[in-house]
Amino acid sequence: MKFLDCRGKSCPIPVIETKNFIETEDPTELEVTVDNETSCENVRRFLVSQGFTVTVEGKEDRFAVRGLKKTGETPVVSVKAKRVLVFVSGETMGQGSDELGQILMRSFLYTLKELKPMPWRIIFVNSGVKLAVEGSPYIDTLNELAAQGTDIISCGTCLDYFQIKDKVRTGRISNMYEIESSFLEATNVIKP
Repeated sequence: MKFLDCRGKSCPIPVIETKNFIETEDPTELEVTVDNETSCENVRRFLVSQGFTVTVEGKEDRFAVRGLKKTGETPVVSVKAKRVLVFVSGETMGQGSDELGQILMRSFLYTLKELKPMPWRIIFVNSGVKLAVEGSPYIDTLNELAAQGTDIISCGTCLDYFQIKDKVRTGRISNMYEIESSFLEATNVIKP
């Protein structure tokens, strides 16, 4: 087994270092140590996407993410006919009146449910992450989209900046590596 210690490093560094470690070391079995739940989940998801069977041990400030490469398998890249990515970087839509911008954002998010194909993923960054937290008037709409298969993610660094990571009420927390990868995988990007 090969070991990688990513404690003390904030996202997306643990995922990037895990990626580089796999590319240079080509391990059959590895253990990545991280010190927070967000990094733990991000590394776990990345290893699964690379063809590893993953187990996690630990809690609070030390997590051991262990990966065992599935023999004879290469990472599966899922290709869909259309992958519509929605990128939300603010609390309002457009520039000018914030009041009007909130009305437009509500209408925009509600209307996403009617798109064909449905959005594959919605990414919230900067103050846009406030739309996915407790007290947001958009939680019900976003939960409906998630129930219909849309992957909703919020930037962990942004949530930390606004000190609202513990208030997320829809979707999941992710990192810049997955956000950038999403742009590469998307066939269409919509930005309100």
